[in-house]
Amino acid sequence: MPVVKKVKVIHLVDNCAAEDAEEILQWLIEQPKGKVNLKKCSHLHTAVLQVLCAAKVIVSTPPSDLGLQEALLSAGLTM
Repeated sequence: MPVVKKVKVIHLVDNCAAEDAEEILQWLIEQPKGKVNLKKCSHLHTAVLQVLCAAKVIVSTPPSDLGLQEALLSAGLTM
């Protein structure tokens, strides 16, 4: 399960595919001050990345993967 929703934080785990983008967007709409935990995330589909960028989310915990960290920083996400 790549998306684990908590009250104020959504955890993205392993490989987040394009079909996860809508679920993530809906959670972010319902939790406008919600944060994203990417510690266990290994891959984000570009659709998910676009949702995160458009929502201007704050990443509460960056991914362990350095390549993914660099991509997120390049996309302008706050960590």
